[in-house]
This record gives sequence, C-alpha cells and structure tokens, in this order.
Amino acid sequence: MKPFYKQIIKFFAFLCVTVVLFWLVYRDQDPAELMKALREDVNYTWIWVAIGLGMLSHISRSLRWQMLTKSMGYKISFMNSFMGVMIGYFANLAIPRMGELTRCGVVSKYENVPFSKLLGTVVTERVFDMIMLLLLTLIVVVTQFKQVGIFLDNNEDIKEKLYGMFSSPVTWGILVLLVLGLIGFIWFLRKGSFFTRLHHFMTGLKEGLLTVKDVDHKWLFIGYTIFIWLMYYLMLYVCFFCFKFTSGLGPLVGLTVFVLSSYGMVAPVQGGVGAWHFMVIAALMIYLPHTEGIESMTKTFALLTHGTMTLLYIVVGVICLLVLPIYNRNNRND
Repeated sequence: MKPFYKQIIKFFAFLCVTVVLFWLVYRDQDPAELMKALREDVNYTWIWVAIGLGMLSHISRSLRWQMLTKSMGYKISFMNSFMGVMIGYFANLAIPRMGELTRCGVVSKYENVPFSKLLGTVVTERVFDMIMLLLLTLIVVVTQFKQVGIFLDNNEDIKEKLYGMFSSPVTWGILVLLVLGLIGFIWFLRKGSFFTRLHHFMTGLKEGLLTVKDVDHKWLFIGYTIFIWLMYYLMLYVCFFCFKFTSGLGPLVGLTVFVLSSYGMVAPVQGGVGAWHFMVIAALMIYLPHTEGIESMTKTFALLTHGTMTLLYIVVGVICLLVLPIYNRNNRND
C-alpha cells in the first residue's frame, strides 16, 4: 500500500476514534444551553491571557530547540524553529504524533540539517517533557492524594489500566517478543543496503539524543523546560477565572486538572479531543461534587479551554505554513 493511502486511512481511523470519544463526552449536553453559557457566562479577557501564555511557551520551546541543534553544530534561525514547532502542533490535529516528524521535516528542508539528527533532538525534548510531567504528577499525588484516589475510584477503567499496565504478563510477553523480533530483523538485514541506511539514520538519531550533554548553557536549557511547563499550566489555570464556578478554585486544584488533562493529550486522537475533555470534566467534578448543574458547566469549561488551544494551533500553524517558504526564499535571495 502506498504511503499516501496509509496516511489517509490512518487519518480517518484516528478521526473516527476522536468523534466517538467526543460524542460519548457530550452526547447528553444540550447545544442551546451550551451556546447560552458561552455567550453569557464567560469572561473572555482571560482567554486572551491564556493565548498570550501559550505563545510564550511555544517561543520558549523554539529557543530550547535552537540550543539542542546548535550543540550539534547546526545553527537554525529562530523563525524557522518557531514556525517548525507551530506547524508540528498543527499537524498533530490531523494525525497524532505526526507533528514531531513534520517539524523535523520542514526544518531539515530549509536549514539543511539531517532529518535523523533533528528527530533525535525532538526525542530528547520529549524525554525532558516526560520528566517534567512525572515530577508534576508526583506533586499532585503527594498534595492531592485523597482527590486522586476519588478520581480513580470514580473511573474504574482508568484505575484498572494503570494497575494492570506493569503487572500484566501479556505486556511483558509482548515487550520480549518485540525485542527478539527487532534483534532478528537487524541480524537478517545487517549486510544489506537497507541496513547501511538504517545504521546512518540511527547514528544521526543517537547524535541528536545526546545533544543535551553538549549544550553550552545547561541551566538555561533547564530554565526553558520549566518555563514551558509553567506556561502550559498557567494557560489552563487562568481559564478558571473565565467562569464563576471555577474562579474560587486554588492553584493546586488547577495543577491537578492540568496534570490529568496532560495524560488525556497522550491519547492517540487528534489534539486530545474527547480524552482531554473527559479528564478535565472528571477532575473538576471531584472538587465541585455538590454544585447544581456541575456536569454541564464542566463540559462548557472543557470545550472552551480546549477550543482556545486548538484555535491557536490552527490559526498560527496555518500562518506559519504560508509564511515559511516565503521567509526562506527571501533569506536565500538576501
């Protein structure tokens, strides 16, 4: 099957999952009531604040990526780094995890940096992002232990998956088979031209992964990473002030909702649609269990907040997609 058709099938498969999840979350929501709440009950000033915070996080991510590529001897421009990041976010709305490959592809094209090395730097970024998410998860578990327990008790499916993830013999058996299969595949192809190309690719990937040890200002790199996640968190938390029912919730509640929603973004659906909404709604209902009409209000909150992030990715991503070739053509002419 041609790669183009594979991408089409993959897109519609993920789209179907996204639509089903979104329908399951909002199937009981009255559209008229939802629109009325969005018109009358929202302080949109905080939405603009959230957008500004989101842009700061993306700028910081672009600067951090520049640091990693520079440590390999490739100095990419800030504009290409930023536009690559934003196009990547935009691509994730089509196919989950496609953004990482897309931003490496566009920057490799215009900056003449090997794709494999750029991909290695992105993997390095993801490792540090995962460390940040795990640290924030630890803070939430320690400070909100009771509430996390309530969340798991109210969502038995998630609880069982988390407990069974590392205890299932099937999981470990699959991992062993994958490792053995990979070893056998490499052994079979070790003398072919494909293996040579694969070796070059893996060498570039490894070099990209190890870039962090050669970064000139390691504390600045760590500072960028912390700043990115701080802006992510604040982007969600300031949206609490858009609604009266969430405006009184404290920063730790915001952190809990943010961490749980971050795991929703990991789900294999476009932009976390459905999964992100479910996690936010379930988390907010822990802290406001006896509020009248709380389920409807939390659904409105989740829809508005996620819609703001998605709209930001679409608008800025499309602009960058249009500007990127023009910017680089002008640079070549200069």
